[in-house]
Order: sequence, then structure tokens, then C-alpha cells
Amino acid sequence: MTQMRKVLAVTEETTLLPFLLREVTGKSRNTVKGLLTRRQVMVDGTVVTRFDAPLLPGQQVTLLPPEAAGAAELPFPVLYQDRDLIAVDKPAGLLSMGNEKERTRTAYRMVSDYVKAREPGGRIFIVHRLDRDTSGVLVFAKNERMKRALQDHWEALVQKRGYVAAVEGDLPEPEGTVRSYLRETATHLVYSGPRGKEGREAVTHYRVLARGKGFSLVEVTIDTGRKNQIRVHMQDLGCPVAGDRQYGAQSDPMGRLALHAHVLRFTDPRSKKTLELKASLPLGFQKLFPGAEQ
Repeated sequence: MTQMRKVLAVTEETTLLPFLLREVTGKSRNTVKGLLTRRQVMVDGTVVTRFDAPLLPGQQVTLLPPEAAGAAELPFPVLYQDRDLIAVDKPAGLLSMGNEKERTRTAYRMVSDYVKAREPGGRIFIVHRLDRDTSGVLVFAKNERMKRALQDHWEALVQKRGYVAAVEGDLPEPEGTVRSYLRETATHLVYSGPRGKEGREAVTHYRVLARGKGFSLVEVTIDTGRKNQIRVHMQDLGCPVAGDRQYGAQSDPMGRLALHAHVLRFTDPRSKKTLELKASLPLGFQKLFPGAEQ
């Protein structure tokens, strides 16, 4: 097989193996099937190994050289990918992007290496961020056009930013809304304060999903994406997020901040259709609340 990357255009509805047998000439059926088992075939930027994977007109099939197959594999799941977007399930403890102390071990760098290994000249661009200690859905654009389309209209495009949190104790009501004005100290501690020029309004909705072992599992949605918003508002309710010493937690049952961005739903600026991305509940949550994944 040639050592060069090859891109093939799909012009009619079919499945992957018949498409490859037709397009990859001069090679035996077993050789072509071997491309799939060796993870050398991508459809619209995602490695595909199923022989019967469906193909639609307009899609692109890329054949990778052997040395690129498996290159820069990510240590966390890719939730979604197409020509313009890639979304991952960022683990807790990993920065979304670099800062003055850490430049290399970031989700941005890892996803960038992953894309570059598969797409000649490939790049990624920051669209939004998750705090280092929060896990879950994180989206990057793969070109400047998509970056601008999302960033310039982010608040209007986003339909739901959903989180799951394990908090200490019992919330005062099974569901409710917290609204306050967030301020930040010189040491970067965020707190709720009076309305004023320096206060930024933050709105958080919550719903209790389960209780047990001195903790509550809470689904949280936010209308505003302020720094540390959920952590501050749970503290305001007297039920800080487990593992959050900075905002009053006395326990650390998971060895991490118990906050996970489990769903991001937004309007795709290209098609105007709704795109919903979900990240499974991490194991620590499932152990603390058996059956919570369902």
C-alpha cells in the first residue's frame, strides 16, 4: 500500500468495504480488509473499522499510511468529530488549554496532536473551556471559520449546558434556581456579592437526582457561564461540591472535584439543526450513587 495519505470522495450511498474495494485498485480483498483492521481508514476524520459502516454522498474517506495509524491516540474518548468540529470527554485534572505554568499537558495540545496526525495541516481552535478539575464535554473547532461562527454567537447558539455534581448533604429543595452576582477577590476566589459594577449576574438551576451516604447527586444547568459559578452557588446553598476544599467541602469521596459536564446542546451554525453531545457519568459518580448512570 502506498505510504502517502489518500482522500476519497463518496458520491453515492453505500457501505465502507464495497466502497474501498471499488476505489482501492490493484489490491486483494484481504489487503483492503486489512486497512480496516489496522485502523488505517477514517470517515470524515474519525477512524472506522466496521466493514458495513454506512457512507453517504459528500463524506470523505481517508486512507492513512501505516505509521499514522494509531498515532497520537487520545487517553480520553472522542465524543464527536466531523470536518469542522471535534468534541472530547476531558478528564478531571487536565487543563483545557495552557497557562503560564503548564503549556504541554493540556486537552488542547493532546487533541491538536491527534488531529495533526490524521489531517495534513490540521489545526484546532478553542471554542469554550472547562475548569481543570471539571470533567466532561469539551468542543474544539477545526478551522477559524467554525471558531468564529461558534464563539461570536455562543450564548445564542447554546441551548443547554448540563452538569452533574455530587454535593455534600441535602439541598433545601428538590429543585430550584440560584441567582446572584459573582465577584472575584485579588486571589481569584469567586463569591456571591451585591449587585454592582463589578458583579456579574449568574443563574444556576438544579434538580436532585439521588441521595445517599451523606451526599446528593444533582443535575445542574446554567444560563450563564461564569467562572466557578456552580461551585459558588452550591456553597451558597450550604451543600458544596464534594472534593471542593476551596469552596467549603469537608469530604473528597472521589479524589477529585465531583463536577462533570455531561451534556452540551447547541444549534449547529452550518445546518441550523440541534447537535447534542453527551459524556458518560465517570466511574466515581457511579460508585457513590449505584445505578445513577441509568
